[in-house]
Formats: sequence, C-alpha cells, structure tokens
Amino acid sequence: MDTRSLKLFVTLCETLHFGRASEACHISPSALSRAIKQLEDSLGVQLFERDNRTVTLTREGLLFQEYAREAMIQWDVIRNSLLAEAQELQGEISVYCSVTASYSFLYDILSQFRRQHPKIEIKLHTGDAENAIQRVIANDEDITIAAKPDSLPVGLAFKQIATSPLVFIAPKEDQVLDPALNKSNIDWAEIPMILSEEGVARKRIDRWFKQLAVKPLIYAQVAGNEAIVSMVSLGFGVGVVPKIVLDNSPLAEKVRVLPIEPRLKAYDVGLFALKKKLQSPLISAFWSQL
Repeated sequence: MDTRSLKLFVTLCETLHFGRASEACHISPSALSRAIKQLEDSLGVQLFERDNRTVTLTREGLLFQEYAREAMIQWDVIRNSLLAEAQELQGEISVYCSVTASYSFLYDILSQFRRQHPKIEIKLHTGDAENAIQRVIANDEDITIAAKPDSLPVGLAFKQIATSPLVFIAPKEDQVLDPALNKSNIDWAEIPMILSEEGVARKRIDRWFKQLAVKPLIYAQVAGNEAIVSMVSLGFGVGVVPKIVLDNSPLAEKVRVLPIEPRLKAYDVGLFALKKKLQSPLISAFWSQL
C-alpha cells in the first residue's frame, strides 16, 4: 500500500505551510503541491484553501484529516504486526518531551531499546512539557514524557517512570527577599512569585495558595521550568519547580530550596500514549522498556 500521500497530507495539516511541510517530508514545495492536488482530484473535493500567504483546511479537509490519521495508525498496527511475526520490527516512533526529560530519562530507555530494535527510528522533538499530553491526544506524537495530571484524559495510557517533589526555590542570597523569607511566618502576599503559565505544577501551587487564603503576588508567568530556575537565580522572586529540573539545571548552585510547609504534592513523571496506539508492536515494544 502507498501511504505516502496520507503522510504528506497529515504533515501539511500540522504545519499549514507548504515550505515547512515539504522540508519535513524531504520533498520540494512544488512536489508537495502536486501530491496534494492529486489527492484532492482523487477525492473530488478541495482539502485546503490556499493563497500566497495562508493555508487553511476546508470542512472536507477536517473530515479527511480524521480519516487519514486513523488510517495511518491502523496501517502501522497491521504492518508492524506482520513484521513482528517475522521477528523484526522496523519503522518510526515519534517522541516528545522537555529538554530536561530528554537527558534525565531517555538515555536509559533508548540505549536498551536501540540494542533490541536497531531498525526502529526514533524521531525526538523537544519543547515545553506542558504541551506534551495535548500533542499525543492530537496524534502529533506517538509517545511523550510528562507529569501526570490529577485526572487522566479518556483514551490515554500512562506508565510511571519516576516521582519528583515540587519545591520552592529562592536565590542563593538576596538582600531584598531574604528578610521576608527568613521570618517565622512568611507573608506570601508580599513575595514575588515566578510561576508556570499552566500545567500540573501551576494547578497545585494555585490550590496551595487558596488553602492558605492568600492571593499570590505573581511577578512573572513563564513557559518551561528551566526558565523559572533562571529567573529565580537572577533574583526576580521565588519559584516552584520539580526537583528533578533543579537537579539537572546548570544554575542549581545559584538557588536554594526553601523548607516550606505544607509541602506540595509530588510530581509523577512517565510515558503517555493513546491506548489504541499500544496495539502497535512498535509502540508496545517501546512501552515495555519500563
């Protein structure tokens, strides 16, 4: 079977940009344009609205996008099931995680996986961990590493790798913050906070402040835990990060962990994948490494 046209279509759906899609697929923009036109001709409908500046999916394109993604999943499942019968798995798995997770967990997982399955190619994408789960749900990635939310979305599988405490961090020494932080009863309404824009950590610190009946003084909301460590080390305020991020940060010696009570609920970190994708021998093989 030729699934090339479906892969090209799905990639264009993700980027909505012929240049970026053609680069990702290693073909020229003109070749991609011809392939999409041939697909539209075979279906008898227009899948994209396009002009010199923008590319958008039509209503028919949105419907076909659902089919194309599901068809590719099912094709990978049956193809790899057949290859598994031949005792040789090959193909591609896309993995998404933060930079911290990539060197904290992936090395041990991948080193064993590559020895057992040398013909499986790993496509690794890194970015903000708070986007990780949504990328799997949207079928943009096969597997991701992220913190487990309090409630797991329907259809999503989770496998725990580690547990990391969530800790309050402050600059190593700071003439402005130290007097306020060294009090027996810290007035949190006066402490500038550096917090995540969203995600598990943000929800837990919001609940923590609510339980104390305190409206926090938010100095900055940032994407990525590494950015929180950086801003705290520069003396902008107090932050909350998973300890595993702090342990792997080059700025760890420039901040200190505050012994704050009550403690925040710890971070459960692990793999996420769509349950239906665990039918694939490739995804199942990766999942079984833990």
